[in-house]
Amino acid sequence: MENSKYEGESPWSTGFCDCCSDVSVCCMTIFCPCITFGRSAEIINKGSISCGESCLLYCLLHHIRAVLPSIFYGCIHRRRLRGQYGLKQSPCNDFLVHCFCHYCALCQEYRQLKYQGFDMKRGWKGNQNPGVTMAPVTEGGMKR
Repeated sequence: MENSKYEGESPWSTGFCDCCSDVSVCCMTIFCPCITFGRSAEIINKGSISCGESCLLYCLLHHIRAVLPSIFYGCIHRRRLRGQYGLKQSPCNDFLVHCFCHYCALCQEYRQLKYQGFDMKRGWKGNQNPGVTMAPVTEGGMKR
């Protein structure tokens, strides 16, 4: 786990209960929390585990075993995210945040990564190679 020397000093980009500030993320999290988690986990883990792998593991933990293991899994990733960006442990400790409002926590983490500049649909590798910017093609010199 990476730690920042500034851990705990920076506020989150959006509030914990601001789920509706990004309605598409809110809906995705309500209906398919595994996708929200998978996309976030891939970026938090810097591509060491893919979105699909994280999504599948989350699904197995959340739907087959019980909800509690997915809460622990979410808590671990929230702690990593806070360490990477020096975020405050807010509104309370990571376990309680995921325990009492797991979906709000997933939404907040997803929004934070978007705020950090990540295109969540592109994943870790897609964000590392944003593409080549080319100057527009112009016709040669001035003509009279």
